[in-house]
Amino acid sequence: MVRMSVLADCLKTMTNAEKRGKRQVLIRPSSKVIVKFLQTMQQHGYIGEFEIVDDHRAGKIVVQLTGRINKCGVISPRFDCSFGDLEKWVVNLLPSRQFGHIVLSTTYGIMTHEEARRKKTGGKMLGFFY
Repeated sequence: MVRMSVLADCLKTMTNAEKRGKRQVLIRPSSKVIVKFLQTMQQHGYIGEFEIVDDHRAGKIVVQLTGRINKCGVISPRFDCSFGDLEKWVVNLLPSRQFGHIVLSTTYGIMTHEEARRKKTGGKMLGFFY
């Protein structure tokens, strides 16, 4: 089969491993977008350390799971989201205002919806996690 979305495969693999109660998960292939997405998840404490393994091909990532992910998914197609529309998307995607994050790809880099709100910018929606 042909891989349509590497990010979607990554997030689905992590969700399934988390449901099974695994402590770590191997993600392949690797990409810059996946690494940035994992960094934002790590900043908010949803995953532990992750290590990028260079195998002279597409690369692999070994992620340490902490048991905090309830669900993470990709938003496809990558909808445009302006600064004013952020609240509408938060209400539609996240279970509560208190927790959960939507990840956006903005002109300032890949960040969560809260950082985008502070910088007063919009962007393309990549995915969410809570």
